[in-house]
Amino acid sequence: MTWKKDSWKNYNIKQQPIYPNAIELQNTLDKLEKLPPLVFAGEVRNLKEDLTKVSRKQAFLLQGGDCAESFANFGAVNIRDMFKVLLQMAIVLTFAGGCPIVKVGRMAGQFAKPRSSDYEEIDGKKLPSYRGDIINGFEFSEQARVADPKRMLEAYYQSATTLNLLRGFANGGLADLHEVHRWNLGFLNKKELANKYDALSEQITQALAFMEACGLSSHNIPSLRQTAFYTSHEALLLPYEEALTRVDSLTNEIYDCSAHMLWIGERTRDVDEAHVHFLSGVKNPIGVKIGPNATAQDIIKLSQALNPNNEEGRLNIIIRMGADKIASGLTSLYKELKKEGLNIIYSIDPMHGNTVKAGKFKTREFEKVMQEVRMFFEISMSEGFYPGGVHLEMTGQDVTECVGGSFNITQESLNERYETQCDPRLNADQALELAFLIADLVKKARV
Repeated sequence: MTWKKDSWKNYNIKQQPIYPNAIELQNTLDKLEKLPPLVFAGEVRNLKEDLTKVSRKQAFLLQGGDCAESFANFGAVNIRDMFKVLLQMAIVLTFAGGCPIVKVGRMAGQFAKPRSSDYEEIDGKKLPSYRGDIINGFEFSEQARVADPKRMLEAYYQSATTLNLLRGFANGGLADLHEVHRWNLGFLNKKELANKYDALSEQITQALAFMEACGLSSHNIPSLRQTAFYTSHEALLLPYEEALTRVDSLTNEIYDCSAHMLWIGERTRDVDEAHVHFLSGVKNPIGVKIGPNATAQDIIKLSQALNPNNEEGRLNIIIRMGADKIASGLTSLYKELKKEGLNIIYSIDPMHGNTVKAGKFKTREFEKVMQEVRMFFEISMSEGFYPGGVHLEMTGQDVTECVGGSFNITQESLNERYETQCDPRLNADQALELAFLIADLVKKARV
């Protein structure tokens, strides 16, 4: 079938809401189609060039952000703090790992969430599941859980504001390496971790002072005061993605201008269904989540559908198997994929496969997260593959959602600041602690 931006409607589709008012839905989509793009084709091409360096083992992909962005918690402080913690992680990886970092936020569009069930039941009352603020409300009430198409417009405007702030932070001085001490969010709770970051910051400051003495400063080297920062989200709600798909006036190529990078989730990656078909037709870099039941043939077919020309920097396979399953699952995949010669970036999502229940809370054990990251690196290197990235659900806030880490969050302390609307996130301490671990692993992988 010839690809068109609406040809996905001819395919089976999963994880979509049912909108009760078709006319209101169409009116909303008509408005979205007339609004400016959120990102630009040239920016997307820049990301693809940066990801090409990852595929050539010359860089490393750091992708992270909220599980699901929220209308209620939207604000400049939260955006700034997420940006800061990603900068902290990137500088640790760059300086300690000796590797350029491609920074991609789960931001400015991560509003839709797949759910394991279409319905949720509490105290005998059954309602449609919460599917993210772009679709319905988190409150457990009949009115809130109705799918409302106007929420797509609110998601668009919040994404536009977020992108405006991110561009300002990336180019307006906050990303200047001379500010590395000020990226600290002020609540590093473990003295050892704080001292480690302070020592690294001091090394960077000394290096910059030496460069300035040689006549090299942020005034004449833009890369010392600016950074490239990209956005991504799961392309789950296809009516929204279709409405923001544009033809580039310079190249006549088609881009999904809702984000620089899109990914397909484990639940919607069937090669013969709508999500894969839709993203096969846009030029953005594409990610696909791969769980423990995936086969090498699944990845080969996805590569044929999404990257038929075997381009570098186009396809990112995001492994999410869990610490207890990755050893057997990833090893067998790699052994079969060795002979295929596919240009694929492999990265690790150590969050989704390690979710457990602790009383009324969903949580993740930090030790399991670190274990899966270590095993991903070890297995990749032993099988001759480059471990090219990490994909994290995290926040710049001092939340208590994942147990463990240097600050030793316990199951009993989860209720102190459990603020996620969906899945548990690493807090800023845990994210930085993980960055130091990954830096050592990246250094070994590049050697």
